Amino acid sequence: MERLLAQYVNKRSAHELHIHLVDPFPPGAGHVWRTGQSRLYLMNTQSFFPTLIPDQGVSALPLAGSSFNEWRAAQREQPADMLTAEDKAELAALAATGFPSRALYGRYLSWSFERLVAQLPHNVTLTVHATEAKRVARDHENGGFDVALLDGEKLHAHQVVLAVGHVESKLNPAQRALRDDARANGLTYLPPAVPNDVNWAQLPAGATVLVRGMGLNFFDVLGQLTEGRGGTFEPTGQPAGEALRYVASGQEPVIVGASRRGTPYRAKAELQSYYPHSVTLRFLGEDAVAAIKAMGATAGFDHDIWPLLHRDTLWAYYTTLARTRPETVSAQLLPELDALLHAGLDGGDPGWALRLKDLLVQHVHVDHILDLRGLARPLTKHPLRPGTNHRFSSHAQMDAAVLAYLSADAAGSARGEDDPVKMAIGALNAGRAIIKSLVADKGITQVSWLGELRGWFEGFVEGLASGPPAVRMEQLAALVRAGVVHFAGPDPVFRIEHGLFSVNSPWVADHPWEASYLVEALAPANQIVNSDSLLLTNLLADGLARPRVMLPSDGEPVVTSGLDVSAPPYRPLDGTGVPVDGLYVLGLQLSSVQWGTAIAAEASAKYRSGYRTVLDADAIAADILA
Repeated sequence: MERLLAQYVNKRSAHELHIHLVDPFPPGAGHVWRTGQSRLYLMNTQSFFPTLIPDQGVSALPLAGSSFNEWRAAQREQPADMLTAEDKAELAALAATGFPSRALYGRYLSWSFERLVAQLPHNVTLTVHATEAKRVARDHENGGFDVALLDGEKLHAHQVVLAVGHVESKLNPAQRALRDDARANGLTYLPPAVPNDVNWAQLPAGATVLVRGMGLNFFDVLGQLTEGRGGTFEPTGQPAGEALRYVASGQEPVIVGASRRGTPYRAKAELQSYYPHSVTLRFLGEDAVAAIKAMGATAGFDHDIWPLLHRDTLWAYYTTLARTRPETVSAQLLPELDALLHAGLDGGDPGWALRLKDLLVQHVHVDHILDLRGLARPLTKHPLRPGTNHRFSSHAQMDAAVLAYLSADAAGSARGEDDPVKMAIGALNAGRAIIKSLVADKGITQVSWLGELRGWFEGFVEGLASGPPAVRMEQLAALVRAGVVHFAGPDPVFRIEHGLFSVNSPWVADHPWEASYLVEALAPANQIVNSDSLLLTNLLADGLARPRVMLPSDGEPVVTSGLDVSAPPYRPLDGTGVPVDGLYVLGLQLSSVQWGTAIAAEASAKYRSGYRTVLDADAIAADILA
């Protein structure tokens, strides 16, 4: 909508433009960012990061609005009438480097919408329909589309943009089996959901609650079952990692977290910017990017992209280590490492990895040699001691190991640019931004997309670089010390036995945890074919859209998560593979041609992928107005 209005004014069009906005939730905040939700639900990015209004890459200037951080600063000085007392209190304490609540970000989105509405150009109308669209069908008589709404109304449109975002999803077979067995045994199973949609009161105080998944939703669950029930965190005066103690209210359940890694995502480093200032990508740089792009769809992630990012990550780690802990490395490390990192860049040196290992053993103290893959499996593989495995004789030993991990991770976050591990992760995060642009629009082979980028790298980098604010690790450590939270261990197995949910880990030699309550701490899956959206289901059934299918190395077709679409501006391909003129796709349903770019726009983005979703919207607006 913002791009449509900006381009309409920029083109000085004399045509009338009628915009119909269809959403059952209030425009702006929508579903996920509702302004009335708990302040305990935090964003995963700092105030300086998000923006709705483009600040680069587009020719048509915005009509109104600002980045979130500019809005935050302005509202502290002169609050808008729409702000509540809670909004004002949060703004008073919120810094540019702080993590806003989702409710406050929703207020920013609502404010942005109102500003845009107030700036509607002459000859433009906007009609809001507080309902869902259930079907988009071609109008063969008049051209364009008929849009059927759940309230019975039917709209005629020349063009339709599908910007539906997060939608409900059907459960996968394992989840359905658990849900059905839970019902048969009188147990409570909470499926994947937007956290604010869940009634957390149904989990009673003192009961054991199993929580599957320890990504970002895990911390949403914790917040509602602890602080949300009257518990408080108090400063201890101790260093980072032990900075908080939890004072229980007595209303908390006993929470058992479980995930494949056995630990939560690593917390973000405390930085003044989204990417560390001390990290420079020397290998996955502009020259390399141009060369890989020139390869077209013959490029592979493991062969052409990862070796470059791996080198950048190693350099970030060891330069930070040498700067902050010089006693752990020899004086010859960095010159020799630099020479080795520049060797074998053509992929034709099979002995490179062994030479790297020999060099590190010679010049780095054994306790500080980085095993990068081990960072993502901290309990089963020691990140600084390759080949070292952990096994645990009891739940208490498992809890102690995770507590040590949490404390160390929080301390590393507090060191910011002086922590070698966090700077290695910072290089991965910066490289991820480059990769997002490299792989967009069929930039690597289908085999590589399925087996490499999505096969191993996505989960690996998300667990390291997409984690929560550091305060969440401090809070979780305090909850563990208070006996409120426990951990099941890596590679957990869930089942129903003896009329109860149970979970056990092959890494823990103790009895399974058992409970009458199981929470899936996950967002609904972004899978087109499993979507519970009536609109998307009907588009597929009517042949106006289809999922993208790829061929992996074994030749068996794989139905991917997103829609099959044309080149930008993205239009869905119909059942015969022809782009549907006048129908556009924006956002999460592009997940089979983009990787992680269709979620949010970054203010003053360093990399093009940071504002790719704005460019997509801009291209669609231009095509509509043309």
